[in-house]
Amino acid sequence: MIYGEKVREHFLKPHNMGKMEHPDGVGKVGNIVCGDVMWLYIKVGKNSKGQRIISDIKWQTFGCAAAIATSSAVTDLAKGKTLEEALEISNKKVVDSLGGLPPVKIHCSVLAEDALGEAIYDYLKKNNLRIPKKLQERHEKIIADIKEIEERYKEFLQREETSGKKQSREPGF
Repeated sequence: MIYGEKVREHFLKPHNMGKMEHPDGVGKVGNIVCGDVMWLYIKVGKNSKGQRIISDIKWQTFGCAAAIATSSAVTDLAKGKTLEEALEISNKKVVDSLGGLPPVKIHCSVLAEDALGEAIYDYLKKNNLRIPKKLQERHEKIIADIKEIEERYKEFLQREETSGKKQSREPGF
């Protein structure tokens, strides 16, 4: 797979990586097909106009080079933006900021967009602030996807338990 220079740069020297202590909002998303999982943490402050802005942002991602690069890129795009501006950051903007991604890796940029949206949603919900309709709908879809993933995983675990009783789980050489 061929990645552009900006993708390689964000992968090799990621920006804003790490867990944040006492975040104001946390977004967690994943993709059952590829196995990528992203956590995005935000701190919210106010700018000189009194608008809520993302004053700090961090992330942790378990995934491929594209997942790591998109996590890094979305944080660069969102830091210092108002919450409203940050919600306008689409996966296309993430991809464009990286100079493109292979088509098979576009889903990583969608995860990055969703993680940012979920962190903002979490902040708004915790602070009893108005949640924009579009964000609420996106959150509900993500929650439905998570429930489906959990249900599928539960069935997988039950199958594993059943087959494990019939044969040893010890690795063989």
